[in-house]
Amino acid sequence: MSNTILSFTLNGEFTEVQVSPSDMLVDVLRDKLHLTGTKKGCGKGECGACTVIMNGEAVNSCMVPAMKAEGSKVETIEGIGSPDKLHPLQVSFMDNGAIQCGFCTPGMIMSAKALIDKKAEPSKEEIQEALSGNICRCTGYVKIEKAVSDAAKQIRENL
Repeated sequence: MSNTILSFTLNGEFTEVQVSPSDMLVDVLRDKLHLTGTKKGCGKGECGACTVIMNGEAVNSCMVPAMKAEGSKVETIEGIGSPDKLHPLQVSFMDNGAIQCGFCTPGMIMSAKALIDKKAEPSKEEIQEALSGNICRCTGYVKIEKAVSDAAKQIRENL
């Protein structure tokens, strides 16, 4: 099969990239667009390391054929903050010690952001549900859940 041009909005900017029909979104993001914050973990949609937000929903980009992103809005960890101005979730993860090795962190933050974008004051159960597809092998989830809760509160207060 021949390559084709994929057109979509990536982190707020119109993007075009040549893809093969067999390319998965995670591979396009990492290998063709050099956005390596999205991690490739299991490749089976089970670990959540590759989580991005597509059209407002947290998705495992290792399970999304790249062409499914045609015309979509995709947000990656690189699009939610900058070194000069971190997103409140990024700050809260650091402040709460919710980061150890960091491999799962981008996916966790993107899952949390998708939740907070929809629900300004998520309950503990809603946070747990939103993060249920993200595996952290280094730490328990207590600090991660607190980081999400604290960030949601900070975002609400700054509206």
